[in-house]
Amino acid sequence: MDSWVLVADQPRDLVARDLPHVIVSSEDYIARPYMFGGARQKIIILARSYNYQTAGYYCALLAEARGHRVMPSVETMLDLRNRTQYAHALPELEEALNRDLKDFPGEKPASVCVAFGLPEVPGFERFAQSLFDWFRAPVLTVTLKSGEWNSIQKIELTALAKCSEEQKRFFADALKSYTGRKWRAQKPRSVPRHSIAVLYDPNEVLPPSSLATLKHWAKLAAPLGVEVEPITKKDLSRLTEFDALFIRETTTIRNHTYHFARRAMMEGMPVIDDPISMIRCTNKVYLWERLTHAGLPVPDTTVIQEPDDVKQAADTLGFPVVVKIPDGSFSRGVKKADTMEALKETVAEFFKETDLLLAQRFVPTKFDWRVGVLAGQPLFVCQYNMAKKHWQIVRHRDDGKPIEGGFKTFPIDQTPPEVLDAGVRAASLIGDGLYGVDLKETPDGVFIIEINDNPNLEHGVEDQVSKSDLWNRLTRWFTTRILV
Repeated sequence: MDSWVLVADQPRDLVARDLPHVIVSSEDYIARPYMFGGARQKIIILARSYNYQTAGYYCALLAEARGHRVMPSVETMLDLRNRTQYAHALPELEEALNRDLKDFPGEKPASVCVAFGLPEVPGFERFAQSLFDWFRAPVLTVTLKSGEWNSIQKIELTALAKCSEEQKRFFADALKSYTGRKWRAQKPRSVPRHSIAVLYDPNEVLPPSSLATLKHWAKLAAPLGVEVEPITKKDLSRLTEFDALFIRETTTIRNHTYHFARRAMMEGMPVIDDPISMIRCTNKVYLWERLTHAGLPVPDTTVIQEPDDVKQAADTLGFPVVVKIPDGSFSRGVKKADTMEALKETVAEFFKETDLLLAQRFVPTKFDWRVGVLAGQPLFVCQYNMAKKHWQIVRHRDDGKPIEGGFKTFPIDQTPPEVLDAGVRAASLIGDGLYGVDLKETPDGVFIIEINDNPNLEHGVEDQVSKSDLWNRLTRWFTTRILV
């Protein structure tokens, strides 16, 4: 069973508080790398400073290198260096803050102290948990600015040594509560050795994998000692009960999928899709730049930043032209314009959602290739036909029922080499996870359309040729990284 270790610059102060944990000095932890050899420890760092290149920073860095779960992580320390680093979290945090303050009795405090997701001041429970979900740290102090909309001025990691005596007592109670939570006890050998949480949305119309597919994978993973358990967005608090996370609902950095991915990464859990891949793949502007600079073939493309750019895009690309919202998905946020009037209307409509658009030369084909890549190696190859009487593989109807075209799955060794090579090379630009690279094959060559961080894996479609090998490779991807 995992155990808790407190690494402190002043360990005597913690011993005096009778905390039921292993307590070591930061000096010992840095100097004695084999102190916890072979054990999967959970490390809590209580340093005088969490700044770059301090003892606290090096303890976190070494904990990650030793395979320990650590709080706070190096990423958290760097994220909280200045406001610009954590600005992406503020909208969600301020929304939770204002919900709590709506019913808060008495005068609003100028700051809130949060220890292990618990607020020192009662009434801030939702805000404190949201803050802890974003930035897993022993103690955080948030400076507030009151107003019609209460805002966050500063979030900082707080050294325990700088806390008041009352705050230290609060910290000790919060620590005992947090570390006293029930974790999975050691189980008999007949029970799976590892568990993978699969985040899915039971109400999603076009999920990357159906629940039936996830059950199929679970059956194949069980003999390999792996338990696959579907979870939903309500299960964030349970995430650390698992060894890894696989996201099987449409990803975006604007909702809980990114939140789950980031939380898993902070816990040191293997995760598909990881936050960096999500950031890169969900933005078509980034992909275009990355593919272009890597010398990979993409359709002629231009950026539209203001209405005056429309004429230049039309002159450069001709008609038809495809207009894309940078973070659209599943053929959403993508429209084809056949005339200048239609192009202007589309641009005006899309500018209501974004400040930047991509215009791309239309490449007509009867089908799209998709090369699935896992850990730099091809996993599957499919052709997806265009939806009936439509120019995309998915046609979104007004009634909410999408129409999809047919498919054909190819053995990897029978895939055109130029398609396979372009797909693998494109995925290598993103990371080591699971990607689906969409390509079009034309008389002028192969063109890469986009790289998906959340490609479909549906039983009977993508695994039609490789059968159980696809799912076994996916299982091994997780288990080899769980063991690292």
